[in-house]
Amino acid sequence: MAKHGKKYAESAKLIDRDATYESLEAITLVKKAATAKFDETVEAAVRLGVDPRKQDQAVRGVVVLPHGTGKTQRVLVFAKGDKLKEAEAAGADYVGDADLIAKIQQGWFEFDVCVATPDMMSEVGKLGRILGGKGLMPNPKAGTVTNDVAKAIAEIKAGKIEYRLDKQGQIHAPIGKVSFDSEKLDENLKALIDALSRAKPASSKGIYLKNISISSTMGPGARVNASVYR
Repeated sequence: MAKHGKKYAESAKLIDRDATYESLEAITLVKKAATAKFDETVEAAVRLGVDPRKQDQAVRGVVVLPHGTGKTQRVLVFAKGDKLKEAEAAGADYVGDADLIAKIQQGWFEFDVCVATPDMMSEVGKLGRILGGKGLMPNPKAGTVTNDVAKAIAEIKAGKIEYRLDKQGQIHAPIGKVSFDSEKLDENLKALIDALSRAKPASSKGIYLKNISISSTMGPGARVNASVYR
């Protein structure tokens, strides 16, 4: 069992570990229990009724949170020609082709999301191990391999997040910051759950949304009533 400090122990008293709360109440408690000196991220953990070992049940996708994540995403775009200018005009933080590939190969990672045009993927593929290990590899399913770079950049800046099933059959995703109003966090959570519901594999049997919990970066978690989303 992990040991926690006195602040965590005091915060944990605010939340009944055996109780299940309605989403807005759970969010309010998590906000109260967040005592760090920085603006903690609020994260949702959703256990799904799927088998992560089966490829046809590997839940993965993207969702644009209505109120964003509270984090400014630094977007890097691999492109050539007119698409370079389009990416710059759309607000990309870094734009380039071979020059950026070489820079990353040398250990530079001052970005949060990568977007690439399809014609760049043969070159970007050289970074497969490097970017893949950090979850940064552009992917068509995530909308980060596209010719519409302006749209991709706009969605990322607006609060688009990618979710992916882990080996334990769970989805972990940020839904905002502790400083957000509870109602905005609640709407972000609902947007995530709606996206997960739409992504339900056809081969999934039984209860799909098994458990939902939310927590802040340094604080205790609260269980959310998942039945209202089923």
